Amino acid sequence: MITFENKIVQKDLKEIVSSSYINFEKLRGKTVLITGVSGMLATYLAYTIYYLDLHENFQTKILGTARNMEKANAKFHTLSKDYFELIQHDVTLPLEYKGNIDYIIHAASNASPRFIATDPVGIIKANTLGTLNLLELARKKEIQNFLFLSTREIYGKAIKKVLTEQDYGGLDILSQRACYPESKRMAETLLESYSVQYHIPYTVARIAHSYGPGMEINNDGRIMSDLISNVVNNEDIILKSTGSAERAFCYILDAITALFAILLNGESGQAYNVANEDEPIKIKNLAEKLVKLIPEKNLKVKFDIPKTQSSAYSTDGRTVMDMSKLETLGWERSVPLDLGLKKTVESFEE
Repeated sequence: MITFENKIVQKDLKEIVSSSYINFEKLRGKTVLITGVSGMLATYLAYTIYYLDLHENFQTKILGTARNMEKANAKFHTLSKDYFELIQHDVTLPLEYKGNIDYIIHAASNASPRFIATDPVGIIKANTLGTLNLLELARKKEIQNFLFLSTREIYGKAIKKVLTEQDYGGLDILSQRACYPESKRMAETLLESYSVQYHIPYTVARIAHSYGPGMEINNDGRIMSDLISNVVNNEDIILKSTGSAERAFCYILDAITALFAILLNGESGQAYNVANEDEPIKIKNLAEKLVKLIPEKNLKVKFDIPKTQSSAYSTDGRTVMDMSKLETLGWERSVPLDLGLKKTVESFEE
């Protein structure tokens, strides 16, 4: 289990808070609510704020909600209660909090093919009812921003080679996987509706293929999670396809600087793509790269292709996302794929 004290995490946090283009001062003395706080990105968001509390005396209060308290306690048990409060809560239920809340980050959602196949209704509830409940909470507080973690999948079938935030394709609403992108789309519409009617400020991050320390690697179903799991557990990589699909991956450090830039620098009512399109790679080549990067494990890449593929997996193909809008906020990516892969594996083996 990744913790705040993990050496790779600490190196990442130090680099994140040194990002000169992010106005972290807006967080000083504030209260930040993060839902789904034990998820990979949400954990790093909380860790970053806590790092500022420890090293820069920000005195920022972090409220982290989670359903699975055992998992959450394992990640946050070393954090001082002065700065971090862990709340057991399901976002599909209304949340009451007596104190002030200045920022809301809604990260409670699940994109794992395993849960898409077994709990699609739960995924829809977290994105729709969860967003609705949090917006109702926001109406009672004088929040400065509501950041919603969305997905590149809201774009649907690619209609252009490179997608900006204004480009949308169709979705098969009766596909098994539709529960995820359709509910994310609805959540974004809820945010805009509450902005129009109740003047709630919001920004949206549409995230593509992030990875890094703290990612779920036990029976997750997403390709990077499965590959990292194989390497960490000293297992040969067994691909369930030809590996010809192409993806581009964003290391967590770059994803987190993007999220803070959108939260603190972004224009209210706007969505921003979050991805690293610099090094697209076929899955087969990614597996081979992981094996070569860690030769001491002496692992191999093998194939075991089933006759039918689960419909819980995305079949939309590679979507190239235009990053220029995020770059206008000053964002820069800094971690190449080889380094990100090494850091991720090392973080699990510490």
